[in-house]
Amino acid sequence: MLDIKFIRDNLETVKKATTDKGYEVDFEKLLKIDDERKRLLVETEESRAQKNQLKKEDAEKGREIKETLKKLDPKLAEIEKEFMELMYKVPNPALKDVKVGKDEKDNEIIKKEGKIELKKGRDHLEIGKALDLIDVEAGAKASGSRFAYLKNQAAQLELALINFAMEILVKEGFAPIIPPQMLKTPVARATGYYESGEDDSFHLKDEDLVMIGTSEHSILAYHKETIFREKDLPKRYAGFSTCFRREAGSYGKDVKGILRVHQFDKVEMVSFVKPEESEKELQYLLSLEKEIVQALKLPYQVVKMCTGDLGRPAATKYDLETWMPGQEKYRETHSVSNCTDFQARRLNIKYATAEGVKKYPHILNGTAVAIGRMIIAILENYQQKDGTVLVPAVLQKYCGFKKIEKPKS
Repeated sequence: MLDIKFIRDNLETVKKATTDKGYEVDFEKLLKIDDERKRLLVETEESRAQKNQLKKEDAEKGREIKETLKKLDPKLAEIEKEFMELMYKVPNPALKDVKVGKDEKDNEIIKKEGKIELKKGRDHLEIGKALDLIDVEAGAKASGSRFAYLKNQAAQLELALINFAMEILVKEGFAPIIPPQMLKTPVARATGYYESGEDDSFHLKDEDLVMIGTSEHSILAYHKETIFREKDLPKRYAGFSTCFRREAGSYGKDVKGILRVHQFDKVEMVSFVKPEESEKELQYLLSLEKEIVQALKLPYQVVKMCTGDLGRPAATKYDLETWMPGQEKYRETHSVSNCTDFQARRLNIKYATAEGVKKYPHILNGTAVAIGRMIIAILENYQQKDGTVLVPAVLQKYCGFKKIEKPKS
């Protein structure tokens, strides 16, 4: 969330940044409500101050003030609610070096890495069925469309990927964490991803709870109302969780197999850093993503997102897109974002300097391993002519086999 004073002082800049990201906010209404909010705040505070200063013999005056406060308090609560609803809609402005664009067509390919050994091949679903690894029919029967069962060596491959990623991150000093997979709706909204009309999440019908879309959200909630010590920053987490998304608007080949499913597992990186260190941290998280994909010996490209493809919280963002022979194209497997102090303000997360000054940290997030998409990349890039699939060398010690083949029984 932006500071209202910053919005007032930089109104045209914030308006343009909002338009560049593809959002609409009624700023005139926001400022008008803020004026009314300030007026009510002053009136309420003055009435409370008068009440506190009254002597016992001023009972009549005390009753008058009490009645005034009875009317002011609900008005103030209502106006505060309206104010926050509009403030939550204001996106985090993109950094100056981010290209202005509408959608993924305007994103910039920064670099390609790795040699494409197989340009065209069977897709992961065909391979998964042939080797008895993926069962989307049973998933649909049990849970509906876009659910799947990962079976046999695919299940072992998932665990191998988790352990592989966690080992790298723990050695780097990330604290491993398995957070709750449901959040209270107001807490979820404070992360910046659950705005009305853009909500891609699942809600529990009889509870005010949301199924998380990534462990980042729960890790942020873990530090809601926290004040770090400056010397404890950077604070880094490696979170593992199941993630739930509606994936509204997906169609065609994307909804076949396990590329875009409603439920998937992921290892996520989250960092809390001092503002002056956030660009360096972004490059550090990006380097870890590259290290993981390179260790798996998968070809990929680095893509810098344009303004229209950033989302509400991110000020800048990169994607790693891994080559998928089954689709003959690169597809997103990783992303890394610098959300500056946007989420910290919404969740009231601060740090205290050595002098006792309280500031908002910058918060960043990045994918270590999105399990389903990495399994797709491995199955398609490591497929063999005899129908088997080789296992990347770095995963073999975790899963205990070098090749995936159809179970004999």
